[in-house]
Amino acid sequence: MLRWHLQQGRSAIPKSTNPARIAENFEVFDFQLRADELASIDALDAGVRNGPDPDVARPERFAMVIPEA
Repeated sequence: MLRWHLQQGRSAIPKSTNPARIAENFEVFDFQLRADELASIDALDAGVRNGPDPDVARPERFAMVIPEA
């Protein structure tokens, strides 16, 4: 997905605290996806959200405590 974002001219901000995974994320610069591969990934978009709508406030979540680990 990182390579797809880069080739589409989009910003991608990967999140990981695992050093091995961070190193893997840098391996997106030594290859490119073919046009058919890009099209296949583009076709996955069904236009349906899989998470909460960011434009709808959910006040019940404001009191959520996030543990400090």
